[in-house]
Amino acid sequence: MSDSYKKIVVGTDGSKSSLHAVERAAEIAAAFKATLIIGCAFYETKEEASKTLRQDSVTILGDDPAQENLEKAEKVAQGVGATSIEKVVRPGTPVEALMSIVNENQADLLVVGNRGINSLTGRLLGSVPADVARQSDCDVMIVHTVD
Repeated sequence: MSDSYKKIVVGTDGSKSSLHAVERAAEIAAAFKATLIIGCAFYETKEEASKTLRQDSVTILGDDPAQENLEKAEKVAQGVGATSIEKVVRPGTPVEALMSIVNENQADLLVVGNRGINSLTGRLLGSVPADVARQSDCDVMIVHTVD
């Protein structure tokens, strides 16, 4: 096991909270000269979105808004010094999307914000940060993005 991060995945949904996580992931990527992979999940249909909807997640319908979120996140990442940046859109829930991006890229670190982790819904149904922390085979950093 190497002691440095080479591939860092971070998810964004365009929210201020998720962009704070992107910023933190980008700082780490810059420090380790690692590749930053920014992912954004989207739902292909309204039915799919309503089936899996959680109160803690922003619903992104279609990959156009997802691409826009990635452009915004890339600017944030570049602003703090990340130079090697890849962007990925993935259909499905945020957890499914992040896990597939992590596994496909054999990422060393996954960075997520803490939104939803302390809400009642988050404690009962699970939240993106808690779910990815349980499922991930790589290190997971939960950034304090929401009080």
